[in-house]
Amino acid sequence: MKLVIAQMKHETNTFSPVPTPLTRFGHGGTHPPQGAAAISAYRGTGSAIGAFIDLAEQAGAEFTVPIAAAAWPSGPVDDAAFEAICAAIVDAVAQGCDAVLLDLHGAMVTQTFDDGEGELLRRIRAVAPHVPIGVALDMHTNLYDAMGQNATVMAGYQTYPHVDMYETGLRAGRAVLALLAGKSAPTMAWGRQPMLPHVMRQSSEDSPNRELQARCREMEAQGALSASVFVGFPNADIEYAGLSAVVVTDNDPALARQYCDELLVMAWTQRAAFVYQIDPLHSSMARAKALADAKPVDSGPVVLLDHSDNCASGGTMDTMTVLAAMLEAGLEDVAAFAVFDPQAVQEMVSAGVGADVSLALGGKLDMPAIGLEGKPLEVTGRVRRISDGNYVNYGPMARGEMNAMGPSVVLELAGRFEVVVISNHVEPHDLAAFVAVGIAPERKKFLMLKSRVHWRAGLKSLAHAVVECAGTGVCTSDYVALGLSKVRRPIYPLEVM
Repeated sequence: MKLVIAQMKHETNTFSPVPTPLTRFGHGGTHPPQGAAAISAYRGTGSAIGAFIDLAEQAGAEFTVPIAAAAWPSGPVDDAAFEAICAAIVDAVAQGCDAVLLDLHGAMVTQTFDDGEGELLRRIRAVAPHVPIGVALDMHTNLYDAMGQNATVMAGYQTYPHVDMYETGLRAGRAVLALLAGKSAPTMAWGRQPMLPHVMRQSSEDSPNRELQARCREMEAQGALSASVFVGFPNADIEYAGLSAVVVTDNDPALARQYCDELLVMAWTQRAAFVYQIDPLHSSMARAKALADAKPVDSGPVVLLDHSDNCASGGTMDTMTVLAAMLEAGLEDVAAFAVFDPQAVQEMVSAGVGADVSLALGGKLDMPAIGLEGKPLEVTGRVRRISDGNYVNYGPMARGEMNAMGPSVVLELAGRFEVVVISNHVEPHDLAAFVAVGIAPERKKFLMLKSRVHWRAGLKSLAHAVVECAGTGVCTSDYVALGLSKVRRPIYPLEVM
């Protein structure tokens, strides 16, 4: 048995000004690993591709990993990058194999294709019309028909934060291996609803997604090979952004259709609960101060979420609106993670640890797609620590995977206010990111995170309370501000249906 295992992961924010060249798909601005280097990078990790590697080795299969390409979310993928990744995968399949196992995202938009994953699968089918293809997908998949038409099995994450990436790889991979062994005959049904759930209301720890994902697990316990609800990624102005579902059964297309339709109806019934209500920033600051004043000593920080500027949704990670409001409100004993500003990092590295510096922090990137200009914040502070920014995730999300923030600096502003400034985009969802820069977040009074939901994976247990802060950025939950024009209409909540 010969398998081709590969990874192509990118969640595209079509409003983001952050470019997506091929080097973004490697660690710290390098080209994505291939062959033995790819296997070494992901063997033993809590990723879907890690699960595929484990399944292949346990089965004694011959396998190749032509490329493992994963990039932090950003703007549309450069055509050259997409073509290079596709060529590596398609060429490997064309050389002959018994099955293909793909760790994809499901929301890749390129300069040419609104459905990057569907185009990859179409190209694989062109060289291998009958080879089984198993696909592991992110819960934020924007499902196009080309994905369902060309895949044999699709399985999506059932948790957000995504702490079941490895398990999703097992669900997709085992179904394909069972097919090769003649023990199952996967049949699949998929569909969509005209609704755009707000990301801030998508957590699987909260209703209504909690109940949807629980029903998916029940279906699998009742015999489905895989059942998935994709809440979709709304910060992409493409036709089929939004909620969808896919169910795979063992040689029972009618049951697959029944289960899929049940999930879609269940989601539609709860559509109003997926709408996020935005609070004014000044109210968030007042609430954060009140919570901190009332909390017991050593009870953990009050977490402030700068959710409009989350790099794991394609944000620039350099808007300063929330940080400026915190300084103006006089918050002290703060750790803020993080501001993406390679230029400021280099200035502070040159100055050295202990140096007092004055600089324009953040605000280097304009966001023309939503009519915003970058606004740096003039600050004066002291360089406290310098780090190379490398760390390995503790988990549970992306356990064992390497992250590279690049050269990173902890800048202390007035009132014990520490700001982490980084050179590569990394979302704070793992305690290891703070250890890498010498910060113990559990000891802070306030913790500002440029995150939406993923922070819960590794940091939720530390928090005394949470305050969601509406700053500025391309991850905004304000669909009117995004000016969506390509998404199919009518669609809820842009139209009441």
